[in-house]
Amino acid sequence: MPGSVPPVADERDALVAYLAQQRSVVRIAAHGLTDEQARATPTTSALSVGGVIKHLTAVERFWMDVVNQQVDGAGPEDYEDNFHLTPDETLAAVLEDYGRAARETGEVVQAVADLGQAVPIPRDVPWFPKDVEAWSVRWVLLHLIEETARHAGHADIVREAVDGATGFALMAAVEHWPASPWITPWEPAA
Repeated sequence: MPGSVPPVADERDALVAYLAQQRSVVRIAAHGLTDEQARATPTTSALSVGGVIKHLTAVERFWMDVVNQQVDGAGPEDYEDNFHLTPDETLAAVLEDYGRAARETGEVVQAVADLGQAVPIPRDVPWFPKDVEAWSVRWVLLHLIEETARHAGHADIVREAVDGATGFALMAAVEHWPASPWITPWEPAA
């Protein structure tokens, strides 16, 4: 996917396209990393690129369960665990699962006739408002875009701290852009 979202036909197309763009940015931050590098936490935060991807996978699935009113009651320990790439998890497997979650999200969104459909708010999450009964599917998609964009920025910072690679140089490498006065595609260190 190029650096910009292509023209969109309607609201649903726009929401899905912008979410896909942000997912692409997250995946690009992982380009060329080893499993060890994907687990690295080189900043003062506990975030790793692999952990961010694992978290975003869980976030998408959580929100689609909320849309389908099938929330499973995951607890705080599940929330914390999904930020860490364990020693037995690989970056490739986590990226594959992220792709599956994206496809699942697409299926749920396509099955919804009206983006204004009410989505009841789970009451057991402490940061959800207590004075609002429901959001809409539209709100959920906008929230997923916001959440993914926030964590895409985290992944960029962590990645740059791992090996100095920056977002546009990685995007140029992934998309096979020719070198130009504007940008040199990222290459692994020799």
